[in-house]
Formats: sequence, C-alpha cells, structure tokens
Amino acid sequence: MTKTPESLRDYVPGVRTLTIANKPVQPAGGRWDVVNPATEEVLAEVGGASAEQVDQAVRAAREAFGGWAALRPDERSAAIHRLADVLEARVDELLASIVNEVGTPVSLAEGLQVKMGLGHLRWQAEAAKKDRTVHLGGYDQPVPTISEVSHYPVGVVAAITGYNYPLNLAIFKFGAALAAGCTVVLLPSPRTPLTTLLLGELSREADLPDGVFNVIVGDAEVGRRLSSHPGVDKVSFTGSDAVGAKIMEQAAANLSGVTLELGGKSASIVLPGCEVESFAEEMHLRWSRNGGQGCAALARLLVHDELYDRFLAASAGAFDQMHVGDPWDPKTNIGPMIRPDHRDRVQSFVDGSLEEGGRVLLSVDRPLPGKGYFINPALLGGLPHTARAVQQEIFGPVAVVLPFRDAEEAVALANDTAYGLAANVWAPDLEEGKRVSERLRAGTVWINGGGAMRPDAPFGGSGRSGVGREIGEWGIHEYLEPRHVQWRV
Repeated sequence: MTKTPESLRDYVPGVRTLTIANKPVQPAGGRWDVVNPATEEVLAEVGGASAEQVDQAVRAAREAFGGWAALRPDERSAAIHRLADVLEARVDELLASIVNEVGTPVSLAEGLQVKMGLGHLRWQAEAAKKDRTVHLGGYDQPVPTISEVSHYPVGVVAAITGYNYPLNLAIFKFGAALAAGCTVVLLPSPRTPLTTLLLGELSREADLPDGVFNVIVGDAEVGRRLSSHPGVDKVSFTGSDAVGAKIMEQAAANLSGVTLELGGKSASIVLPGCEVESFAEEMHLRWSRNGGQGCAALARLLVHDELYDRFLAASAGAFDQMHVGDPWDPKTNIGPMIRPDHRDRVQSFVDGSLEEGGRVLLSVDRPLPGKGYFINPALLGGLPHTARAVQQEIFGPVAVVLPFRDAEEAVALANDTAYGLAANVWAPDLEEGKRVSERLRAGTVWINGGGAMRPDAPFGGSGRSGVGREIGEWGIHEYLEPRHVQWRV
C-alpha cells in the first residue's frame, strides 16, 4: 500500500451515484444506512435505484450490446485492461472501503479481497482475445459437409453479488461477461454497496463505451425487478441457496439463463497415516478466514478416529493465533459478522449444538470488543452427522469435527449433504488423495491444502451449491452461446 492504515482507517468512498450509460445518476429509490460492522457506526446513507432506473440501466446495456459484441476481441481486451489499470491505481481506496464496510481484517484484505480479484480481471482481459472456434471437420451423411462451432455472446447480464467479497465476486462475473462480449448491470448486496458504487465511478474513469457496464444498488425488490426483467438474457448471482432459488424462479419467467454460485458445507478429510501436527493449525486458520463468511469454508472436519485425539491436541495452537477485533489492527485475523442478526444466527448454531448434547472442544475465550458484531471462533464436537450445525451452512467462525472409521465412511459423510461446492483431502501420499477426491461430490477438491483460487480454473458446485461455473474458460462460456456452422463440400 502507498498509504498507511492510519490514513485509511476513516476512509469512506464519497460516491453516492449510480452508473448508467457511463454517466453518474442520482438514485431515486429507497434509502438506507450502511454500517461499519466493527464499530456499529453509520458509514454512509445511500439511495437505491427506482424501478424506472432499473429499466434505464437494462435499456442502456441493451443499446450498448450490439456495438460491444461487434468489437474485435483485442479491442475488448484493451478496454478491460484499461479498467484494471484504473482499479490498480486506486487499490488503497478499494482496500479501505472493503475493510470498513465488510470488516475483513487489513492483514488479509489486501491479498484476499483486492489483489486476487485484480489478477483475475487481468486474466479475463487476456482471455477476451481467444478464438474459441471448434473445428469439427468433415461429415459425409447424406452429403459431404464440413462443420465448425463458433460462439456468440448471450446478451445483457444481470450480475448480483454477495456482501462478503464485494470486489472479487463482481469481477468474477463482469470480467467474464465483458470478455465474452456481453454488457452488464451490476447489483451488489445492500449490506456492502459502497465498494461497488466506487467501482462504478472507476469504470467511468476507464471510459468504457456508454452502457457496457452499469452499476445500480437497491433492496430485494430492486433485485427482483432486475432478475425478472425481460431485457436481461442471463442472471449471475452469488449468495445463499434460498435466495438463489428465488432468483432462478424469477429468471424463469423470461426463460433467462442463470449462473448461481451459492452455499456450501465443505468437508476437510484427514485420512489415516497423516502427520496431523504439520497441518492442523492451518486447517482452522483457513475455515475462520474472513470470519468464516465464505461459501467454500472447509468447516466440516472429518478426522480418522485413530488421529482424532492427536488432531485436537495439535489444533489448540490455532485458537491461540486467532485474534478477534479491530480490522485495522495488524494482529487481527478474525473480523466481525456483517450484521447483528447474522451474528445471532451464528451464535444460535453454538447454542443449539450444546442443547443437542454437543460440546465446544476448542474456542477463543478472550473478551470481545464492546462495539461491533463479533463472535469468538469455536470448534464443535460430539454431534451426529444429522445435526443442524453439521448439515447447514453457518457462514461464521464456527466449525464441527466428526470422527470416521475408514475411507469409505469418510466419503459417505463428505457426500451426505445438500451441497457440493468444495472439499479438501489430507492424505499421506498424493495418489491416495486423488483416489478419494475422485469420489467426492464437489466442484473443487484440494489435496493437502491445495493453493490459491486460480483465474484459469472453474469454481462452483452441484446440488444446493448452485448452477454453472465461474472463473476460467468455464466462467466465460457461461456468457457464450455455441453456434454450429455447416457447409457442403
């Protein structure tokens, strides 16, 4: 960072205007307060789009679509790179906005919340240049022909994002859509609109063609109007499975396509023969990242029964390393929950587990700050696999651990959930890890911890974890339609 955390601590983006057709537009809809979840202070009052402004944004995207789709791929690539240039020049402000409205600790936010997304945007800009034509060759029935499959952009995309990663989730959607030749109307969660409003202003500075990238904010009614709009060809949403189901229903009225990146209850399996002391702390520091507010949090820990006691002993040090509090304190690695009702929901999983006969095996027990929506991380045990805390997404710094007898049972337990987003396998050797991974119902499987979210690899899941994929070629193809072209020879 070029600025110090002290100079950014009180930063709040000043943008309160929507971005429609590359112009600032005063919002004409309902108003609400945006609250800093770490301090409970009001950061800003924002206004949402009116119904007419939703229509205006969709119309602007529709009018811009033909020209944007007709650009040469290298021209679209250059425009996306210009946007990335502008964002990179304003990294400090994007970072501060996210820390203050999401509560992600600054110690994590720069890499996890900002730089990763910008790296993906650069990859998408380059991917815009790719020729995706598939040459099928000859076919001789009933007459000799040759075929190829080209692709054309879907059209207008409604991109609706969750609160927990406001910049990254937006980039995963609009970067791929723009690369494919689509135009976009972006709608963030009303809990964290400030970063996205700033993004709209920065897109105007990047001088994208009018209407190619539009930003509106609003409540659930604004979201309903956008996802059910007859001028929208594709809806891409990240959030809970319950809201995702509603969006799918709303989009179905116009037979609009959907890409849904929803919840997860991801398992981390520890197979026999592992040296648990070498990675136990890493496991806990990973599921608690961003306060556990991540759809792929590996918070369902399945540990071989012969390793169970060793695993718990090796885990204690992780909770000593968890520091809950001020997101601007460099020592903090666990920030607040986004709102008090969400904090209470997370706490209800702990309380409910104790009522069901479960136990808190490990936890952070230091006093919480007097202000802010904080909760101390906890590891729950002694629960059946049917328990609410084992089966439902908690979306907070609470994990559950269960023992298993053999790999067969581990796979059965890992797959015994309504979700299918992610999993991790800790194995004494790679080949065994791969054998288990191939049997898991999950869109992403890490082996022995895996690595970062690559810009060229797909992300998404099955079951209640969603429909379709984001990121990489798979994410771009969500915004393309295949066209078979055949001619006689």
